[in-house]
Amino acid sequence: MRNTILSLAAFLAVLITAAPGISAQKNSVYYYKIDDNISKPALRLTEKAVKDAEKGKFDYLMLELNTFGGELDAADKIRTLLLNTNVPTLVFINNNAASAGALISIACDSIYMMPGASIGAASVVNEQGEIMPDKYQSYMRSLMRTTAEHNGRDPNIAQAMVDPDVEVKGVSEKGKVLTFTSEEAVKNGFCEGLANSREEVLELAGIEQSEITEQVLSPIEKIINFLVNPVVSGILIMCIVGGIWFELQAPGIGLPSLIAVIAALLFFAPHYLEGLAAHWDILLFVAGLVLLMLEFFVVPGFGVTGISGIILIVASLILTLVYNVGFKFSFDPELNVPAHISKMTILVLVSTLAGFFLSLWLGKKLILAETRFGSLALRTGLKSDKGFTAQDMRNEEYVGKEGIAQTLLRPSGKVNIDGEILDATIVHGFANPGDKVKVTKFENAQLFVRKM
Repeated sequence: MRNTILSLAAFLAVLITAAPGISAQKNSVYYYKIDDNISKPALRLTEKAVKDAEKGKFDYLMLELNTFGGELDAADKIRTLLLNTNVPTLVFINNNAASAGALISIACDSIYMMPGASIGAASVVNEQGEIMPDKYQSYMRSLMRTTAEHNGRDPNIAQAMVDPDVEVKGVSEKGKVLTFTSEEAVKNGFCEGLANSREEVLELAGIEQSEITEQVLSPIEKIINFLVNPVVSGILIMCIVGGIWFELQAPGIGLPSLIAVIAALLFFAPHYLEGLAAHWDILLFVAGLVLLMLEFFVVPGFGVTGISGIILIVASLILTLVYNVGFKFSFDPELNVPAHISKMTILVLVSTLAGFFLSLWLGKKLILAETRFGSLALRTGLKSDKGFTAQDMRNEEYVGKEGIAQTLLRPSGKVNIDGEILDATIVHGFANPGDKVKVTKFENAQLFVRKM
């Protein structure tokens, strides 16, 4: 058993410390913390912790955990990392280790809990807290059972944390999902001891001579964790949509385009690094943007091309926020994926509409209004007192009337109709002065005639 090996190692360390003439060598402990829902960021923290602990040849890997659960897919990968590492592992449950957190805890060699903490309630539930059908529970039961067996813990107790139909005499009644308090966990062998701090954990584990190295995230990792926050993602989507629409109203490359490009990079890049966005998600966004530009600048009106572009852009933003491989979604029963997709869809649609209306409001304020930003738009008036005149549309009444070419029409010239000398253009050929002509149409403020 790995926890037996851990205890033996701690015992030998005490003996060496107590032996006269032998200098005590400090045990190196790599420490990291998960204080949030179990998801991709928590998985990244664990991957980094295991890699650093193994590469640095640390004596112990210590996790401080406080979570109500999260994604089963991420929890299973964290469990596998902790089971497979050659570095002895300890978990310090600071308050809660529910659901996916219970699976991660029993994957560690030793479990220590803060007084008043709890572990268990690992049933697969939906967002309303209702227990899902047995087909959703089966895989979780298997994970809990095999993990408990691996580390020498009672597999029936582990299953009782998932399945209310599992009864453990003297521990869990049938019909209730098992959750241990810290004292109950110690009593039933699911916790090695109670502690108020990580230092007390190490003391209880017999690792008194220790040097703790805390996990330090690089600036890039901190930025990634900040940018994948749903609130930040929503703001970036607003900037993307608002910038695109603003720029389409005033063609050219300017500040709105720059804002949209930067926002798109900040949105897609961290999600790509987190494993949420794939190549085809980004390609969908680019394809949608191309279709939208074609609709505005090439295809007249607004139809199938523009609508298709909007659908592709919105779909790419939604799919980026939802973990999937191709069009195969990770139907993680812990996460209740349909509800999760609905949430992300609402987030994208609300952010898109907000960005659209924000761009309209800014356009009105910055371009059309009489403000210091008025120079952003051409608002020069062509006034009559400056010599500008508008074309007289009354010439349309001459359509169908006959007249005489006043000058040579090749093709433009002057015609005399009802005693009025007017500019005209002959449709075919030419006409000499004195030839009879007939007005066929009035278009673009110009009379068009044909020779009779």
